[in-house]
Amino acid sequence: MNKDQVKGTLKDAAGKVQQAAGKLVDSDAQQIKGIKKQVNGKAQKAAGDVKEVATSASKKWPSP
Repeated sequence: MNKDQVKGTLKDAAGKVQQAAGKLVDSDAQQIKGIKKQVNGKAQKAAGDVKEVATSASKKWPSP
């Protein structure tokens, strides 16, 4: 796992907590912020996944 994967996963989890807190206090703004954080986290994790695959591929097939 690389830094982007970890940070993305943490942002996604924090967004879920923020969204749930927004539902609890009936705050649409907090729910939206939580969803936005989840989307950002998932995007960052996906970018980390791509980096991980690229790193693995470059180790498997080094340049000539």
